[in-house]
Amino acid sequence: MARQHIYSGFKSITEIIDKEKDFENLRDSVKNYNVIDEFEIIFPELSKIAKAIKTEKKILFLKVENSVWKSELNFQKNLLIEKINKHFKEQVVKSIKFI
Repeated sequence: MARQHIYSGFKSITEIIDKEKDFENLRDSVKNYNVIDEFEIIFPELSKIAKAIKTEKKILFLKVENSVWKSELNFQKNLLIEKINKHFKEQVVKSIKFI
């Protein structure tokens, strides 16, 4: 007589968090945290002039050293967004605000 796997109806915690609608806010919070946490990994060359402060509704807030750099980074905004989203393999940032 073959043994049946008694746990076949159970899901892993990872599977539940990744897929269940109830955990959507948690997934978004983790993504937001990851953008802030990995900003310097994605852009090591910007570490001395820009710091990721927060993300809110897919808007990344960057604190920039001075107005000259704000202007320069504003010109490169679309490239920055593209590189961040490519890093995470999904759209985690739609816009950037410089503060």
